[in-house]
This record gives sequence, C-alpha cells and structure tokens, in this order.
Amino acid sequence: MLELINVDVSLNGDHGKIDILKNINLKLDNKKIYVMTGPNGGGKSSIAKVIMGIFTPTNGKILLDGVDIAQKSITERAQMGVGYAFQQPPRFKGLKVHELLELSAGKTHTCNTCNLLYDVGLCAQDYMDREIDTTFSGGELKRVEIASILARDLKVALFDEPEAGIDLWSFQRLTETFENMNRNTDTTIVIISHQERILRLADEVIMIADGTVSEITSQEKVLSAIEQFDKNCRCSADCEREGYRNVNFG
Repeated sequence: MLELINVDVSLNGDHGKIDILKNINLKLDNKKIYVMTGPNGGGKSSIAKVIMGIFTPTNGKILLDGVDIAQKSITERAQMGVGYAFQQPPRFKGLKVHELLELSAGKTHTCNTCNLLYDVGLCAQDYMDREIDTTFSGGELKRVEIASILARDLKVALFDEPEAGIDLWSFQRLTETFENMNRNTDTTIVIISHQERILRLADEVIMIADGTVSEITSQEKVLSAIEQFDKNCRCSADCEREGYRNVNFG
C-alpha cells in the first residue's frame, strides 16, 4: 500500500513560496488502478512527482508498505519499486531502445523487448536498434518510456498523461496493456489522464483541483456526470464516435 498523509509541497517562486499541494491524504492499494483527473494546473503531476521524489514534501509522510519514503531520493525510491513515466520524456543519445529496456528490467528480470514495444504500439524490428535521440518524435519517446516502465517489477507505477502523442491504434493497445498489468501483477497503477477510455479502467477516480484532493469517487459517477454535461455537444459526440475523447473540466 502507498499512503500519503497530510502532504504539503511548497516551491520557491519569484514572489516567495508558492503552495503547490495542500494537505494531500490518499490511500492507494495494491492491484488497483487509480486515475487522477481534474483541471489543468490543479496539482495532478505534482502529486506524482512528490511520490517519485522529484518534489520533496514540506510536511507530511509518504508510506510505502509502512516505510516513510518522504525524504528518500529518486534513486532510493526507484530501488524500492516506484516508477514514473514523465509527461515529456527525456532523450538518451547513444543509448539504443533495446538497451534502455534491458537496463530498466535489470539483471533479475526477463525482458521480452519485442512484446514490450508491441504493447505500446511500436514495431520491434523498426525500433529495437534505434538510438533514443532527436530523431524520435514526442509520441515515440512517450511510448518507449512507457515500455521501460512496463519492463520493471514495480510496486507503484505512475503514468503522466500516457496517451499524449499516441495514435488511436496504439492508444487501444495501451489501454489493454494497463488492463493486463493490473491483472497479472500486484502493482498500484496511478494514471493521470483526461481520457474517457482511461477513466473507464479506474477502480477509483481521484479528482484534483487547486492543489487538493477534491473528491475520490467511482468511474461510474464521473462518466455519468460527463455524459450529462456534454450530451448535447455536437463536437463531443463526434469525438466519442472516434473512440478518443478528452474530458472537459472547463
């Protein structure tokens, strides 16, 4: 179990400290999918970053299986089984795709690079020996990074808008991959997304706004509210027929 208890995060701005997260309390169980959603700038990515150790909490505890990891480094958290797929992944000039996946899996785990790349909508033959450099598009980088997360044996897997830059076919493969990951592992999966199909995967939906947890609810309640809100919207109906629709939080 991952638990955040009274977590605050403040960062230094041009005019002093800015409160990014305020009194975050969450209990995230093993073998569940949680989708964090809400208005842009509400604090979703900040929660993921404080779990990963990119941001250090000003106050509060972060318990992973009962151990407080709030002051541990990113490396220490990674070694303990926390993984994070960035919204904007880095490039690794000189490192090939298969090398990154093998490094991610580590020596103690079997790494089927072909399956991992297929799961994120990439052809292994085309990508296995490519360097992860400036020739990669943002969508390609995103998929390779997600594959590197899937290669690991994680306790907590954080995905920040994994659908960004991904085509419809790959998006379908990705949702199936999350379902398989949930079915075959005990990993706590946390996905930041506005996508309706991603919301449908959720055991629970965590609504984030203004740096706080505004509500923890069911996917049924969220989807019902969305349907009620935009049922008369012609544009929304067209997007839904395409099977790829963003939730609008106005």
